[in-house]
Amino acid sequence: MLTARLELRRPVPADTGAVLRIHADPLACEHNPGDMITTWVVAAERCRAWIGHWERHGFGYRVLRRRGSEHVLGFCGVKLMRLHDAPVLNLFYRLEPAAWGSGLAAEAACAVVAEAGAQPYPVIARIRPANIGSARVAVKAGLVRAAHLDTLGEDGPDWIWALP
Repeated sequence: MLTARLELRRPVPADTGAVLRIHADPLACEHNPGDMITTWVVAAERCRAWIGHWERHGFGYRVLRRRGSEHVLGFCGVKLMRLHDAPVLNLFYRLEPAAWGSGLAAEAACAVVAEAGAQPYPVIARIRPANIGSARVAVKAGLVRAAHLDTLGEDGPDWIWALP
């Protein structure tokens, strides 16, 4: 998948180092400390899980790079999960802090949401109440606040944003 500035591709085992680098960054995981990774073994497990999701469903989380660069900026995609006992596509985006504020997360999320429209499941994003930047990305990707779906997540309240 290509956008104006990004290449979004399926993860491969060689992405384990980038998974570890970004998920070990306390700032990148500030609002979701349960996502922190500190060991290669756990990063490899997470990478394998993302690859496995692709193998089972034909879609999943993607690796983000600027076009023409090998440097991994972060990850964005959708994963099949359950919310209130119903299947949904969870929109995920996490970029290294150096890439924040550039519009890259919104650019990636817009492309992912557009592609996810071909799936038979609703698209949602679980966002911590204090994570204003993540909420802005969700809005730019076309999601709206769906307070009736809010739930308690691993790291506290999950405010739900959904594609109308």
